[in-house]
Amino acid sequence: MDNADLLEIAARLLPAADVEAARVDRSGESHDVVLLPGTAVVRVARTERAAALLPRRTELLRRLGERHPALGAPAVLGDVVDGAVAIGWVEGTPSTRAPVPAVAALLRELAAVDLEPLADVLGEPHEYAGRGEWAELLDRHVVERLPPSWRGEAHRRIDAALALPPVEPVLVHGDLAGPNLLWREGRLAGVVDWDLAQPFDPAVDAACLASFGWHVVRAVVDPATYARARTWQATFGLELPLSAVLDGRPAAEVDALIGRTQQWLSATAGRY
Repeated sequence: MDNADLLEIAARLLPAADVEAARVDRSGESHDVVLLPGTAVVRVARTERAAALLPRRTELLRRLGERHPALGAPAVLGDVVDGAVAIGWVEGTPSTRAPVPAVAALLRELAAVDLEPLADVLGEPHEYAGRGEWAELLDRHVVERLPPSWRGEAHRRIDAALALPPVEPVLVHGDLAGPNLLWREGRLAGVVDWDLAQPFDPAVDAACLASFGWHVVRAVVDPATYARARTWQATFGLELPLSAVLDGRPAAEVDALIGRTQQWLSATAGRY
């Protein structure tokens, strides 16, 4: 699918919009995106897996908007049609810095969400990378493809995560990193990309917030959550090649991601 095809999809979903002014972003892993600044974002699934998940994920956005507007999820502008959907534009920009009070308030809002009304539209823990078979699939498709000298380090990180004590699950965004938090005039304007939302350990979101610096994480969570966040973040770099395998991507692409994982292990050895 080329850019012209994507613009045609956007015009079909938003017949009143001026798609000639749109921009196309193809940098995502699972979706191509047509950006109509000030109006809408059109998400187009790139894989069969993403297309199958899009209706559930879109319904989650609807419910969050209705029940929990303080979370800042974008509005849904229409139904999912042929693996594509239009959602509202969030007027804000990413930042490399985040005010501690705003981040703390967001975590409180997430923790206060009643999970039961969202149960059928939330993903499972580790949905991005194997769900309940997370550890086994990481071992089979990632660790065993690493050079032998790095397999022990990878196993150590996975085992440390598996040994974490169970905690009461809360709503976890799953990718609460810098690009997905949009700011306007120093205030949080919205939170985008809820594809990995799940009932799980809030330390996962805390680990993602380390994109703003670990000093921010330390300021907004208790010491036990902070410690678990360090453990979870130590596994994040192992998951990308597994997701590529599960998406059925070409072997050459997976091999390149394995190479990046090896570099990440080398760069972060001794940090966790």
